[in-house]
Amino acid sequence: MGYFSDGFVKALDLLINADDATISAIEATLVSTSCALAIAMVIGLPLGFLLGYTSFPGKRFLRLVSDTLLAFPTVLIGLIVYVLITYRGPLGQFGLLFTLPGMVIGQTILALPIIISWTAQSVESLDPRCRETLLTLGAGPVQLAWLSIRELRYEIGMTCVTAFGRVVTEVGVAMMLGGNIRYSTRTMTTAISLETSKGEFAQGIALGLVLLLIAFIVNFLLAWLKQRGRA
Repeated sequence: MGYFSDGFVKALDLLINADDATISAIEATLVSTSCALAIAMVIGLPLGFLLGYTSFPGKRFLRLVSDTLLAFPTVLIGLIVYVLITYRGPLGQFGLLFTLPGMVIGQTILALPIIISWTAQSVESLDPRCRETLLTLGAGPVQLAWLSIRELRYEIGMTCVTAFGRVVTEVGVAMMLGGNIRYSTRTMTTAISLETSKGEFAQGIALGLVLLLIAFIVNFLLAWLKQRGRA
């Protein structure tokens, strides 16, 4: 176990001295994940609300599709987006392959089903008497939607935190679409995979510690939101 203890000491040294490659991987991870989550929220929250709040033909089928995509293999998502943005693909002219924007596209697709399905589930669990009361008080469609979202703010917050945790630890999409380019598209997960395969454990352990910290923060937020939602 000497190699592990030595690697742990070196990992702490990398973090304390803000090693360029380590910080770059952390920044790439946080930037791509945050952008993907923001886009997924803008698209997914309204769709999830409509899916859970309204009735229309084909609603059950769309809900089934969204729920099925929750278990969609991340490597397959990476493959589909790769085909679209590769230089011979329909979006190849935009030069998205092996860039952060290209990674964001794949990560957004990964986060969308979580936000849509979980938001729809939260809306469906809303007490129907709440809607009836708001309508009785003269609330219009926009007010009705806004007040309902406020009622579910903690559940929606849990949904977004869960989606963030899912995306930040993903490796398949980041590897296929980002190309694991140092100081550019190399994320924490792809860097850990690469360094471990090379037998270099220091940076992998350092980034693993950061991921553990992020996981702790995500779980802390989830626990806090659950507690506030029950209050």
